[in-house]
Amino acid sequence: MTHSPLSKIEQRLVELGHTLPAVAKPVAAYVPAVVTGNLVFTSGQLPFVDGALPAVGKVGDGAGLVSPAEAKKLAQLSALNALAAVKSVIGDLDRVVRIVKVVGFVAGGPEFTGQPGVINGASEFLGEVFGEAGIHARSAVGVPSLPLDSPVEIELIAEFR
Repeated sequence: MTHSPLSKIEQRLVELGHTLPAVAKPVAAYVPAVVTGNLVFTSGQLPFVDGALPAVGKVGDGAGLVSPAEAKKLAQLSALNALAAVKSVIGDLDRVVRIVKVVGFVAGGPEFTGQPGVINGASEFLGEVFGEAGIHARSAVGVPSLPLDSPVEIELIAEFR
């Protein structure tokens, strides 16, 4: 079996120290991504690494909490998983012409207001991967809890040709 060469975007991921993972298996009744017209909408993606969450719990400062810096890295992992979901429905990430919108959820207590900094982990990563095409609209939302006690969840909308 021969391996097809990596797309330009997947080569860029490798340059940044990442390999596109397999699409995370849904944890409920949904699919990882849906295409309508020339847009891909991903389901919320957790920061799975090899099928496991590298950290769980609420984001904040203090004992027993996931630090905002660690949560920012988890947001990046979630965005990487979202890209895997995009590829699963369009076949090649080089077809992406724009990341249109990112929605990020951060689990934390009512006193935690650093959601934008956490979700920057996804936004900055997408900018590094796609350049100008990675600049997007965004929401960063604080929630009391997320599936499987994940600290973060990312969903995105991408335009493709």
